[in-house]
Amino acid sequence: MSRRGNCWDNADAEPFFSSLKKERIKKKIYKNRQLAIDDISDYIDSFYNRTHRHQHLGGVSPDEFEAAATPPKTGFH
Repeated sequence: MSRRGNCWDNADAEPFFSSLKKERIKKKIYKNRQLAIDDISDYIDSFYNRTHRHQHLGGVSPDEFEAAATPPKTGFH
């Protein structure tokens, strides 16, 4: 993903950064770098990766996708 002049190299990253900007950091000013790192890490770990709908999963979140693929527990071991 480092070919010079190839606009398709970062196409996978564009939707993520668009979501990050719209949903978390739009018009936000952090007092220091560590606060920014903590806030963005929280966004990635708690929202984007688990509850954000992903196109490659058919428009459902990873949590919903996983729940649909996991058989219900019956209580028998």
